[in-house]
Amino acid sequence: MQLTQIRNATLLVEYAGKTFLVDPLLAERGAYPGFPGTANSHLANPLVDLPLPLSTLLDVDAVLVTHLHADHWDEAARRVLPRTLPVFAQNDADAQAIRADGFADVRALADDGTPFGGIRIDRTGGQHGSDAVMAAIGVRMGEVSGLVLRHPDEPTLYIAGDTVWNAHVRAALEAYDPEVVVLNCGDAQVPGLGAIIMDAADVGAVARAAPRAAIVASHLEAVNHCVLSRTALRGWLDDQGLRARVRVPEDGETLVFTHGGAAWR
Repeated sequence: MQLTQIRNATLLVEYAGKTFLVDPLLAERGAYPGFPGTANSHLANPLVDLPLPLSTLLDVDAVLVTHLHADHWDEAARRVLPRTLPVFAQNDADAQAIRADGFADVRALADDGTPFGGIRIDRTGGQHGSDAVMAAIGVRMGEVSGLVLRHPDEPTLYIAGDTVWNAHVRAALEAYDPEVVVLNCGDAQVPGLGAIIMDAADVGAVARAAPRAAIVASHLEAVNHCVLSRTALRGWLDDQGLRARVRVPEDGETLVFTHGGAAWR
């Protein structure tokens, strides 16, 4: 299994002979205004360029979309992705919206798992912020999901999506016992309410709950409201003795994972 950190939550995952594009944010640097009411909203998104040619990101077997926020499924992705690509959505409502964008093969993930080329794709729960965040702006945060990819010849991969550490994440770790976990952990902030995705402490909670998993830190340094830097996260991991367990890849960096343990090369 190969996992390439692209930008924000956008990933390329090569898994059991298939290549998946996850949560595509494909616009040029600075194409969109910052998210209103969030930290550093004066900054234009995305904050950084794509690290790979756009053509590389379009040459995939399927697209996985955890939810429809603009930094996970943006206007550029809706415009440039081939209309015949299979697109997997978290639920029927998101699938209908993607079909309305002109995509012909859109599949809502089933409650009991969805097959694709010998791979099983499962949807997991999540919560896009604390209980206080959801009470205040839950309609804006909406429904979010994580993803689990399974195949006999590959490590089980859990992409937690835009969630904080909570019972949903703990349940997914217990149910699937993943060997590789991707966390969106840029500590995206809504002033006065707090984080709407994981922060460093949440990464530590996942590491303790899944002691055999290799953890990948994603969703960093690419959109205005993410306030946790890679440098700060690496320093915190060093202080906690977790650096050997958690990789913090740069945009464009590819990690190769082995089956049967928390290892990469």
